[in-house]
Amino acid sequence: MAQKLSEYKRKRDPKETPEPFGAKRRKTKEPIFVVQRHDARRLHYDFRLERNGALASWAVPKGVPLEPGQQNLAVHVEDHPLDYGGFEGTIPKGEYGGGTVMLWDQGRWIPEPSKDPSKTIEEGHLHFTLEGERMKGEWVMFRLKPRPGEKAEPWMLKKVTDDYADPAEGDALVDNCVTSVETGRTMAEIAAGEAQ
Repeated sequence: MAQKLSEYKRKRDPKETPEPFGAKRRKTKEPIFVVQRHDARRLHYDFRLERNGALASWAVPKGVPLEPGQQNLAVHVEDHPLDYGGFEGTIPKGEYGGGTVMLWDQGRWIPEPSKDPSKTIEEGHLHFTLEGERMKGEWVMFRLKPRPGEKAEPWMLKKVTDDYADPAEGDALVDNCVTSVETGRTMAEIAAGEAQ
C-alpha cells in the first residue's frame, strides 16, 4: 500500500494541509465507497472505491450520473488513504486540490458477483452496486483510450437502469442534497470552519 500512496504523499505537505496521510487505519468489514463534493479550481465530485487497502479515486467534473443510461467522464487520479473517506474540510489555497471538501455520500460497494473486480478493473471495466445514504443501485465504469498527449486516464461512469433509476428525478438528488451526510453542514459552513 505504501507505494500506492506515494503519488498522494508526493503532491501534499502534511504541514500545510489538514488532509489525512494514512496514519489512522480505518477498519472496514465491507469495501466502502465515498463521494466528496470538492470545490477546488472548479466544483466537481470525487468518487472513491476501497480497493487493496486504499481508495481508488476518480474526479467526476459533471457529477455522478444518476439517470439511467447517463454517463459522465471520470478522470482517474492517485489513490487516497482509507482515512480520507472521512475527510471533510478546507484544503488551503495554493496547495494541491485547494478548496472545500464535503462528504456528500458514503456506504458500501458490492462488485458484480460473477466478476473479479481486481481483474476487471485492470482490464478497464467495473460493474458494481452502491448502497449509500444517497446513492443506491448499479453503475458501471469503463476506461477510455486517452487522446494523443493526454496524461490523465479517462474513464466513464454510467448509471445502469435498475429499480433505483428514475428518469423523472433527473439531477434532483444532486440539486437537493447540498449538505454533508456526516455533519449536516453546507459547503459554505465547511469553508467558514463552522462547528459540526
